[in-house]
Amino acid sequence: MKIRTLVIAMALMVLAPNVSRADEGMWLLSLIGKNYDDMKRAGFQLTPEDIYSVNQSCLKDAIVGLGRAGSPFWHFCTGEIISSQGLVSTNHHCGYGYLQSHSTVEHDYLRDGFWAYTKEQELANPGLTASILVRMEDVTARVTENLSDDMSEADRAKAVAKVCKIIEEEAVEGTQYNAQVKPMFNGNQYFLFVHIIYRDVRLVGAPPSSMGKFGGDTDNWSWPRHTCDFSLFRIYTAPDGSPADYDRDNVPLQPKRHLKVNAGEINDGDFAMVMGFPGTTDRFLTSYGLEETMDITNKLVYELRTVKINILREEMAADQAIRIKYASKYASCSNYWKYSNEQNKALRTLNTMELKRQVEQDYSQWARYQRAFKYNEALDMIRKGYADRRDVRRAQIYLGEGLISGSEAMQTAASIGTAVEYYPDRDISAYGGYISNFYKDYDENVDKRVAAAMFAHVYAHMSPEYCPEFLVKANKKYKGNWTKYVDALYKGSVFANQEKWNKFMEKPDMKKLAKDPLVVLGKEVNALSMQLSSQVPTESKENLQRGIRNFTDGILQINQGKRLMAPDANSTIRLTYGNVMSYDPQDGVSYHYYTTMDGVIKKEDPDNAEFNVPERLKKLYKEKQFGNYTNRKGEMPVCFITNNDITGGNSGSPVINAKGVLIGLAFDGNSEAMSGDIDFEENLQRCICLDSRYMLWVIDVYAEAKNLIAEMDIVR
Repeated sequence: MKIRTLVIAMALMVLAPNVSRADEGMWLLSLIGKNYDDMKRAGFQLTPEDIYSVNQSCLKDAIVGLGRAGSPFWHFCTGEIISSQGLVSTNHHCGYGYLQSHSTVEHDYLRDGFWAYTKEQELANPGLTASILVRMEDVTARVTENLSDDMSEADRAKAVAKVCKIIEEEAVEGTQYNAQVKPMFNGNQYFLFVHIIYRDVRLVGAPPSSMGKFGGDTDNWSWPRHTCDFSLFRIYTAPDGSPADYDRDNVPLQPKRHLKVNAGEINDGDFAMVMGFPGTTDRFLTSYGLEETMDITNKLVYELRTVKINILREEMAADQAIRIKYASKYASCSNYWKYSNEQNKALRTLNTMELKRQVEQDYSQWARYQRAFKYNEALDMIRKGYADRRDVRRAQIYLGEGLISGSEAMQTAASIGTAVEYYPDRDISAYGGYISNFYKDYDENVDKRVAAAMFAHVYAHMSPEYCPEFLVKANKKYKGNWTKYVDALYKGSVFANQEKWNKFMEKPDMKKLAKDPLVVLGKEVNALSMQLSSQVPTESKENLQRGIRNFTDGILQINQGKRLMAPDANSTIRLTYGNVMSYDPQDGVSYHYYTTMDGVIKKEDPDNAEFNVPERLKKLYKEKQFGNYTNRKGEMPVCFITNNDITGGNSGSPVINAKGVLIGLAFDGNSEAMSGDIDFEENLQRCICLDSRYMLWVIDVYAEAKNLIAEMDIVR
């Protein structure tokens, strides 16, 4: 988000920032009418009511937020309904964990792909949910009517929570809906979101990982791209159409709206919009927050995950069973590992720190002439708040990434130990399902290697002032031999492997469980993390919150009437719009707007698992069996790029053309603009998309899943 001063009046300082290009912004659907003229200029041919309406079916009714039971309003990915029978497309990496959970050495769906040629073959996924927006409403006036600047942040939070709960309960009374009030603009606005959440979502199809993850870590966050990043699910309901848990008698959802799927031409400059559930952006972040993000969060996450990733790579390459068990966990770990490093590179290259400081300088000039003192003190509050927590934040990341997320056995032991402590009357067998799922994708030797490496790294790099006492003692006792230390820990723990756990369950002993070495260590690390948080003065925490909210309010006041501003992403449904567009990332380099299957074949490397190409794909390519899915040049399109504004959570989002037709699935961004979550770079930011024609070709020709093609509305 770039805000630059154009006019500074002598009597009254007024900022008049440049109006950003229309493709910046993750816009709330109910307010999209304010952008309508810009959208038409970009090529949009529908109306705002075609996007969002509470009185008629519209595009929002075809957009699905994929989540997990227990966290219904956090969406890890987006999907779209592409048939009248509740068929949903999303990214391969969004369905990867579920594909992995159904895989075995005998039925390796990660390696071979999975296709259901009848509905009876579709696979249930307990805990997976699909949310569809029913309506949204601006409730700012009601939430804030009894708030004042004199309230403490704690009292303010309690007052907000109280009225939000009332609003949510009123919104769903007498319905099967779920509701949540979400803050926007760092607590300066509030919106109510009402969803219907379906709980029976089944796996329908996915290409093999050699296609769905083609390019792996090497190509991640880069263009040109040749990844077949899609998977298919289906939403089921009770016979009466209501949400229901999995049951054999459930029936496919009959949606209010589904998207037609494009098999026709896509041209450079075509209108493109993305609708989905973006997770988090932080475009009102100050230079002080940016410094913490770059020098602490991103730097340490990359450093610590590198240790873990190197071990997992070795273990997975050596054993198929290990590869299956750790595939999803590795993918999750490696994605943010590369993101954190590439974001720092982009932030430095694009000089984002200086841009933030310029914004703050302009803001300070404006604030001097405001009657409300809260604007003048906001930046000082923010600066001091970040400074006060700097050392603690560094220590917390070492604890979180290095220890809490290091040993899986220790993390599980701490969770069970804490649960038993809080719920002493609950039978230990109640945790059987959780433990069984844990051991299904766990290997003791791999976990011990990771634990030893993480213990060694944290001890060597963490400030001695905050380093856990058990690491200090272990280093002294075992003379720096962390493998020997970990061997001793696991030898004495019932959590080391499933055999030990099963033996413990034959005659459970709660006193023994409480003294289990992994339980003790896990609880110690968690307690230390909480203790660290308490070392930051409460006043400093409150001032940081207040400062951020008031600074954001000031930016909104400055820009009122000058430019439209979108709130940061927060896992609520949004729309971004722009165009299919090539770009020039650096001097002498130009990137075309699409890729073809030719690139898949040329990238093939039999000695590199990231660039393996299935024999069937090579055969079909050689025989030019492309069906009716080629472009006008006779090429088989694979991916394309747009200048849409996206972030995590948008994975799987539909890319929709001017007429409301699905032309692709968003699945990645480009490394040159990895600063985008913090500062949108309008000239470089690109959304990398799977071409719908490649998806259709894989379903139709490669997989021969004619049953799925038959239920789609395909347009050319």
